[in-house]
Order: sequence, then structure tokens, then C-alpha cells
Amino acid sequence: MDGLLIYPATYTLIALNVIASIVAFNNHDFFERYVFWIAPIRQGEEWYRFVTSAFLHVNGLHLFINMYVLYMFGQVLEQHLGSGGFLILYSASLLGGNVWEFADKHNQPDYRAVGASGATSGVVSGFCLFFPFAVLYLFFAIPMWAIVFGVGFIVVSFILSQRDQTMVAHGAHLGGALTGLAIAMLLRPESWRHLIDQVIGRLG
Repeated sequence: MDGLLIYPATYTLIALNVIASIVAFNNHDFFERYVFWIAPIRQGEEWYRFVTSAFLHVNGLHLFINMYVLYMFGQVLEQHLGSGGFLILYSASLLGGNVWEFADKHNQPDYRAVGASGATSGVVSGFCLFFPFAVLYLFFAIPMWAIVFGVGFIVVSFILSQRDQTMVAHGAHLGGALTGLAIAMLLRPESWRHLIDQVIGRLG
């Protein structure tokens, strides 16, 4: 209960993702109605799918991974930006990820995708901007600075997004991460200078 009071945006987003995903796990028609699907978006102008698909997940593991990332990084970012600022960053990253994926896959009418990973990618990139030398653990084992992780994530997502066939929406990861980075800098214009100062301090 204390967490909900201190980080209302993070906990509310987690709850919405969990509820919507569980409903979709047990209701195929619900899943099909709200999944990100190029054909009905283009032909039926069902633009709401850009948003609704980000609250659905393929299975429990997919849901757990995204919610774990949101839980770990969302609270820190919400404290840093305030609940309103955090919601702006999350929402913009969600849309940025799906807009990037739509632009990339618009000629593939059967292409479908779900998940909050575009939004959570933006949350992580925002964290990496504000806390570049926080230590993150890749695969829970390999320590690295957040700035290294952030740059690596964007580069790898770009490379993998060039593949024609993939089970992972790398384009959404890339679009979400870049959008989150841009929104973070707009919300905290001084963050770029702070980042440079911290890098110079480490190297100097």
C-alpha cells in the first residue's frame, strides 16, 4: 500500500498491464481485438491498437519481464520526474515504439505485436540518462554502467530491427528507447549538461 501511495503511476501501470493481460490470456477475441495488427490499423483505421496492444502480453513470462523492468526502473524515474512527468515519458515511449514499428512494418499486413517493452525501453533509457554510472547487471550477472547498457541497447535494437523475420519487436524497443531519451531531455533540459559533466568527471 505504501508503494502505491509513493509511486502511484508505476503501480497503476503495472496493475493495468496485469489485468488486461490476464483477461487476454483467457479471451482470444479480446486479444485479437486489441493487439497491434497492421491490417486493421491500415484498412480499418483502428488507431487505438497503438495504445491497447501495449497492455497485452503473449504469456506470463513476457508479462513478468516487462513488469519487473517497470517496477525496478519506474519507481526511480517517477521519484525523479514526479508522477506526471513519468506518465508523460511512459506514454510517449509507448506511442513512439509502436509508431516506429508501424513505419517499419506497414507493408506487412499480417504483422502483429503486443507488449509494454516499447514503453519500458523508454523508461530504461531515461534512467540511463539521469543515472549514467549506476551499475546494472546484464542477464543478472554482468555488471556495467547504465550509460554503456543504454548505448548498447539502442545499437543492438537497431541492428536486430533490420531483420525481416523476428519474434521480438526490436523496432518497438528502438523507437521507445529513443523517444524516452528525447522526452527525458525535454522534461529535464539540464540533464544533458549533467551527463557530460559526469562523463568528464569519470574520465578526468
